Amino acid sequence: MSIVSLKNIQKYYSLGKTTVKAVRGVDLAIKEGAFMSIVGPSGSGKTTLLNMIGCIDRPTGGELLIDGVDISKLNDNKLTDLRLFKIGFIFQSFNLIPVLNVMENVEFPLLLMNKFSKKQIRERALHMIRQVQIEDQIKHKPAELSGGQRQRVAIARALVTSPKIVLADEPTANLDSETGNSILSLMQRLNEEENVTFIFSTHDPEVLEYAKNVVKLRDGMIVQG
Repeated sequence: MSIVSLKNIQKYYSLGKTTVKAVRGVDLAIKEGAFMSIVGPSGSGKTTLLNMIGCIDRPTGGELLIDGVDISKLNDNKLTDLRLFKIGFIFQSFNLIPVLNVMENVEFPLLLMNKFSKKQIRERALHMIRQVQIEDQIKHKPAELSGGQRQRVAIARALVTSPKIVLADEPTANLDSETGNSILSLMQRLNEEENVTFIFSTHDPEVLEYAKNVVKLRDGMIVQG
């Protein structure tokens, strides 16, 4: 069974009297453990598609299954739980909490889950911080870190809940090429070791070299993949 299944997925937005068709009839099956890149020019629908897979946005039409669950059947609270327990997010702007240090940022999703003891939370967070090799910055706040270090913290935070799927929207966009390559290598290693499904969007051709599968979008439709 696919970890993500999209059947005739559409997303339309109304702008005044105009209807913008951001995603137009996408069919896609993503297997567990995939390392997939969604590629396309600006405005092709990459981010919209990721947001629907991440249950941040609901499709206008079609069927979207996450780990066998039809998200159209879920209310907002159930969607929130699905995001928290099954999906990790890595954003190009990092989205770290500026007043929290590295350890506290990574611990935060575990606190929201409300199912672990303080000791378990600390142990799980420390394990992921070591996995992304940033333990020497553990007490630093985001403003004291480089872009690459912040992205490593974001990856640790995304993976600390042991999600089945990690979504990354342009994960190397704000990084120089050397740092970007090290981040992609790290994601690739974690994909193989943790068997987490990675789905990331990009318009950077270098990123495509790391992907096992590539899906090309244009005007909200798949043109290859």
